[in-house]
Amino acid sequence: QVQLVESGGGLVQPGGSLELSCAVSGTLDGFHIRGWYRQAPGKQRELVALSAGSGTEIYADSVQGRFTISRDDNQKTVSLAMNSLVPEDTAVYYCNGRRSGSIEDYWGQGTQVTVSS
Repeated sequence: QVQLVESGGGLVQPGGSLELSCAVSGTLDGFHIRGWYRQAPGKQRELVALSAGSGTEIYADSVQGRFTISRDDNQKTVSLAMNSLVPEDTAVYYCNGRRSGSIEDYWGQGTQVTVSS
């Protein structure tokens, strides 16, 4: 069993910043914390940022240059620094992970980010 717990969401004005964090616990053999997805009301869940290891990072076009993902494999944490936030960034943000060799996704409970004046 694996548990992922996100924190750091909230209400921020346009142009502001937030930092999300995710910690993983449980049976972690072969488990890799991968990154972040988000889901806005009425929309499908979408990739925000992934850290594939060895310095490889993948960002959605809409957040490139504004968001930065950081992963600490020793601490089993991943964070997402979000700058220059816009209302379109409003969504529930989810932390994601998988075990090596598996495509089964593990998700946290999500943390709400609202960008509004």
